[in-house]
Amino acid sequence: MAINFVKKLPIPAETKKMYPLPDKVISIKRQRDAEIRDVFTGKSDKFIVIIGPCSADNMEAVMDYVRRLSKVQDKVGDRLILIPRIYTNKPRTTGEGYKGLVHQPDPEKKPDLFAGIVAMRKLHALVIEETGLTAADEMLYPENWRYLDDLLSYVAIGARSVEDQQHRMTVSGMDVPAGMKNPTSGDLSVMLNSVVAAQNKHNFIYRGWEVNTDGNELAHVVLRGAVNKHGNNIPNYHYEDLRLLLDMYEKRNLKNPAAIIDTNHSNSGKQYLEQIRIAKEVMHSRNYHPEIKKLVKGFMIESYIEDGSQKIGCDPHIYGKSITDPCLGWEKSEQLLYDIYREC
Repeated sequence: MAINFVKKLPIPAETKKMYPLPDKVISIKRQRDAEIRDVFTGKSDKFIVIIGPCSADNMEAVMDYVRRLSKVQDKVGDRLILIPRIYTNKPRTTGEGYKGLVHQPDPEKKPDLFAGIVAMRKLHALVIEETGLTAADEMLYPENWRYLDDLLSYVAIGARSVEDQQHRMTVSGMDVPAGMKNPTSGDLSVMLNSVVAAQNKHNFIYRGWEVNTDGNELAHVVLRGAVNKHGNNIPNYHYEDLRLLLDMYEKRNLKNPAAIIDTNHSNSGKQYLEQIRIAKEVMHSRNYHPEIKKLVKGFMIESYIEDGSQKIGCDPHIYGKSITDPCLGWEKSEQLLYDIYREC
């Protein structure tokens, strides 16, 4: 056989019994979910900023980062909702490289998936308990959703996953906002089709069960730029792109039209410093066009303690510096958040 069965992992229900959540965490998540939902349904005009490391590779540094973020949230809470980006699964274009906390709680040691499941639950719970912020994570593996469904307030579906039927149907069973990114080809119709699918009801096989879903009316789009056949980046955050998206949304019978703009990836060409300029341009477009302002609900920003990125195992290892995509450092990130706050 090409698949070697290593060990049986506990199912999500068993894992939750082994690592239950304190009442405080449950209460905070309920309150935060309601506040975030109100933004996507239009009841609140607050602006969402999903911000944090490319990958949550080190618990100590991630907690340090989110503690800093919580202090900013206290200052901007009347206009902004900050959602820490705590991505414990990392998609890899070629399948090689660090695949995230769920695979390797310690990036310099061998993979241990059960230890990874425990580590990601503990990290997300600790963030909520210590800072009062609930986080976003990427649903790279649909079957893993149930390990974190009691902890997350936002879920991202990546550019390589958005066309996959299992991802779309699993999102249809969520009760939190789910951002469906445009595929790497940049086809906005594919992205919007994924929102249609996610908002509809479905019947399918999930974790060995026949399941029915109610549809997720909070599913929405995320613009992350594209790559053409020559490998060149094609941004899709400009005013003309937002007008086009607005027109395409109006032609579809979708609930709660919303868009999040990813300021990195192909929008910036992974030039992380460009995120500052991109965010400011989008804020200008929002303030110029009332309908775009209603449509664009927030940003995704890749940010960590130190600017840039480093390789795994490098000597010296720099604390709080990304081991995957380059990120905007804390000082620049903090200033950007205050700039966004002033423009809201």
